[in-house]
Amino acid sequence: MTVDGNTPAPQPGAEGVVSGDTLLDVRDLVMHFPLTKGIIMQRKVGAVQAVDDISITVRKGETIGLVGESGCGKSTAGRAILQLYKPTSGQVLYEGRDLTTLGSNEMRRMRRHLQMIFQDPYASLNPRMTVGNIVGEPLQIHKIATNNKERSERVQELLKVVGLNPYFANRYPHEFSGGQRQRIGIARALAARPSFVVADEPVSALDVSIQAQVVNLLEELQDEFNLTYLFISHDLSVVRHIADRVAVMYLGKIVEIADRNSLYENPSHPYTKALLSAVPIPDPKVERKRERIILTGDVPSPINPPSGCRFHTRCPYVMDVCKEKVPPLIKQKEGHEVACWLY
Repeated sequence: MTVDGNTPAPQPGAEGVVSGDTLLDVRDLVMHFPLTKGIIMQRKVGAVQAVDDISITVRKGETIGLVGESGCGKSTAGRAILQLYKPTSGQVLYEGRDLTTLGSNEMRRMRRHLQMIFQDPYASLNPRMTVGNIVGEPLQIHKIATNNKERSERVQELLKVVGLNPYFANRYPHEFSGGQRQRIGIARALAARPSFVVADEPVSALDVSIQAQVVNLLEELQDEFNLTYLFISHDLSVVRHIADRVAVMYLGKIVEIADRNSLYENPSHPYTKALLSAVPIPDPKVERKRERIILTGDVPSPINPPSGCRFHTRCPYVMDVCKEKVPPLIKQKEGHEVACWLY
């Protein structure tokens, strides 16, 4: 790996090597939650296979969209990448350093580089803390501000950056609207000056008009602070606006990944086609003419997922091989990979 003034070299003891423009490399990530039975003598009787062997590479300065139905494992994947959940197996290489091998003290030091914007702006802010304390807490933990005066000035600066009055620092979360609370959450995430941010459905709990404001704010902040995003959402129209590349997830597995234009204009996987067919088009003439794909059945349980391709129980093109073998992600064309036996 070429090392220059702008490209940090992998840390000592790094597991693997990443290319110069790669910030995060997730390899074969698995996150299973054990199911136990019994009160005193608990024994494992199964597992919730929330994330099952996913791999994704994130380049510096880009936004990766992670989309899929509710319950497919998107949020779990984001939290496992940040080590908020300890992965069952796999690697998460941040600038060449495997986060899964770090001890608690080392990971605590790394957290300033990896932050998260949570989905629920009402539950993610401590109601007993003022906005100033909420936003200023990362500054204190990571020793970014050396004294109270410096911390207060930095908090006010962060509130300005996200479009809030700096004098709001003495108020409490219950005094703000949902959109304002999410801006506070964004300010908190930026306080530690991270390079990588997981945005876990950051606009799903907001009104449509406020959603656009928050998405535009995230784009502006990305340009200003050179941020890299993993943007998790079930709203494909929002993802199309903000993402450079999009990964489609179904029942714990990535079934398709491509750049934004390629995925939206020429989707390959039947599941991706079904998702996109549900996105409304503003033009009534086009909306009336296009084919709507209605999936039959329900999403299977992650406790006992189907064999082979996990989508085969709902796929209109299912073949015998789909029920027996797991399809690998195959490069269909440059920058476009799909996991389907049709290709």
